[in-house]
Amino acid sequence: MSQSIDLINLDTLAQELATIQQTGSKRIALLGSRHVPITHQNLIEMMTYALVLLGNRVITSGATGTNSAAIRGATRADPNLLTVILPQSLERQPSESRQQLEQVMHLVENPSNDHLSLAEASYLCNKEIVSRCQQLICFAFHDSGTLLQTCGDAEEQRKVVTLFYFD
Repeated sequence: MSQSIDLINLDTLAQELATIQQTGSKRIALLGSRHVPITHQNLIEMMTYALVLLGNRVITSGATGTNSAAIRGATRADPNLLTVILPQSLERQPSESRQQLEQVMHLVENPSNDHLSLAEASYLCNKEIVSRCQQLICFAFHDSGTLLQTCGDAEEQRKVVTLFYFD
């Protein structure tokens, strides 16, 4: 039993090391809380801008806060390297997000989730985003249930996960 655990841990470490050392572009998912102070949003925007300038593809969702900041940063650097996946249809998004989302070149809507609660649709959306990435960067609070569950799912898929806590 301990040998299989050691092999899994070595396999995971080897995969993470390979992803970190990869010099080419990566598909990086960037997700996080809607309730983010403006100073944190500015940092997320700058980080996303730098990631895209380095040639990385950024995948995020369409919520305010973290995701909106990621969209701003990626759009400034290279809008073609940004994909936004919505948990529901564009019409179901808050009006404050809609104008920004209408400018996104690669926008994926999920109108089949319109009948679900936002929490359920967001979880499914996050699963889709994680399935498309190599690395997940997440900004959350310790009680951000959906985001923390997404991080756990990403780790189970052996994605490199970087989790920042606001609290």
